[in-house]
Amino acid sequence: MAKIAIITGASQGIGRGIALHLARAGYDIGFSYCSAQEQAESLTAQIEALGRRCRAYRADMCQSGAGPAFVKQAAEELDGLNVLVNNAGRTRMQSILDLTPEVVDELINLDLKNSLFCMQTAAKIMIERNIRGSIVNITSSRAERAYPEDAVYGGVKAAIRRASQSAALDLAPYGIRVNCVAPGAIAIRSKEYLAKLKWIPTDFWEELGTRIPLERSGTPEDVANAVAFLADEQSDYITGETIRVDGGLILPGMPEGRNSTSWGARKKEE
Repeated sequence: MAKIAIITGASQGIGRGIALHLARAGYDIGFSYCSAQEQAESLTAQIEALGRRCRAYRADMCQSGAGPAFVKQAAEELDGLNVLVNNAGRTRMQSILDLTPEVVDELINLDLKNSLFCMQTAAKIMIERNIRGSIVNITSSRAERAYPEDAVYGGVKAAIRRASQSAALDLAPYGIRVNCVAPGAIAIRSKEYLAKLKWIPTDFWEELGTRIPLERSGTPEDVANAVAFLADEQSDYITGETIRVDGGLILPGMPEGRNSTSWGARKKEE
């Protein structure tokens, strides 16, 4: 019998990479999306072409109760839930001097509250069905390393990481594991997309990669590899942990600005 993976926010970027990777690993997939219907439809077609079942659900995770309702509906229609991946989230950068209540509420509701109550819903389903499942929350390397203008975003991601540890203790008696994956700089936009934005250089990811110890920006597949490991039985004795997927980005405290010294250049000078 196929295992079921439910993923929030998977029509694009990291979530899409996770959905495809888990489908290739033999999971049937239920995923949510907010507005990218065309991308959601293409992802569904890709997964079904792999011989897996796939259901896409439109849900605005900023709305109270939307996340848990999605998880419950997907689990009912797919008849099970082995893995929940809380990926839906939004990045908002503002200096503490410019911070607005709207941004704070948005990030707390979407990135924190939604993840907490999706975890709760998934855990109750797993317990009811006697499933020793896995919950994986996508946080960020910013949960560990501070940067300017990320007081709320980084703070919220840190809160998810800390909440996951307590959830891991709450759910351990049921054999349900809770872990986090913390991406660093992940290239989720093409050069064509960056060209349309105009204010971000098209070589942004390549240039940033020169300042990362492993000398490249990450990919959605890099994150998906870590998620798949935590979802699988080979990590059956791991809970309450965070795997950082950042190529070593935050180890030297590397600034993200384009004018900082190149990591690669420093290495060559040495």
